[in-house]
Amino acid sequence: MATTTLKTASVLAFERKLDPSDALFFAGLWADRAANSGWPAVAVREKSVRGTISNRLKTKDQYPAKLDAAIENPNLQTVDVAMLPADADTLKVSFTLRVLGGAGLPSACNNADYQRKLQDTVKGYVDAHGFAELARRYACNLANGRFLWRNRLGAEQVEVQVAQLVNGQPANTWTFDALALSLRHFDAPPDAAAALAQLGTLIADGLAGNRHVLLQVTAFVRAGAGQEVFPSQELILDKAKTTKSKTLYHVSDIAAMHSQKLGNALRSIDTWYIDADQNGPIAVEPYGSVTTQGRAYRQPKLKDDFYTLFDNWLIKDQAPAPEQQHFVMATLIRGGVFGDAGKD
Repeated sequence: MATTTLKTASVLAFERKLDPSDALFFAGLWADRAANSGWPAVAVREKSVRGTISNRLKTKDQYPAKLDAAIENPNLQTVDVAMLPADADTLKVSFTLRVLGGAGLPSACNNADYQRKLQDTVKGYVDAHGFAELARRYACNLANGRFLWRNRLGAEQVEVQVAQLVNGQPANTWTFDALALSLRHFDAPPDAAAALAQLGTLIADGLAGNRHVLLQVTAFVRAGAGQEVFPSQELILDKAKTTKSKTLYHVSDIAAMHSQKLGNALRSIDTWYIDADQNGPIAVEPYGSVTTQGRAYRQPKLKDDFYTLFDNWLIKDQAPAPEQQHFVMATLIRGGVFGDAGKD
């Protein structure tokens, strides 16, 4: 029974339980997918381009003479690019993913009563639902290649191989035709259902702490010989230190994708918000934030944001609907600092 004195801990933090590495880019031939070696790294290189003025003009600059004068001055840019070699038609993207136990249990909490209630609430969720639904969705996002982002678009073929590593060696391997799986829902096609169920069970066991889970994820994207590929773009905070208008991420001169970008794709499982039928899955975030759209889909005024659901569940004993319980638990798996220090 809830007590009137229970308050949200001022220090409350959770570690992420899906922990991807950076993804490295390699190039080769589609026919050589079975080869574990011999795939050269994709390099990041610079090129300078002469662009034209194409931005929206202010009214005072729309006169023909002013526009002609502006176009006479070319838009010179130096940018980073990553391209497949002329003799390679396939991009290989490789990373590892750790699935950690202790989902829903805080790494820091300065209120013992609150922590006990939190543990009881998490146990109630696990007893009722387990991690099967969340793990099924995480497995789908591995299998459908959502983590490839722009590299998935327009590809002729995409194959994703997921291997369970035990003592550094593959113990089980699942292979998926990524383009046969939808990015809009998590229903598995018949020919992939068994493999997805096995992978989901493994991820659920990892989240529950029943076994150590380390996955090796390798995606092959048949994009075309010499085609451009898309590693992560770096955020340059000090513009004075670079003359480039676009800087791409690389690890030891190998084009790469940030682990944070992979994590965002893997946790894009939230279809429990109001506009999900129209917009599709979004990344699990406390306010349903989608920065590319400049919108938060889980507004506090709608009472379906993480903090409202979480506080009602723990403080007021008002358990959310099962699908919102999944969202709350997925947010805890995401990790973050959720304390209430501002009210003291």
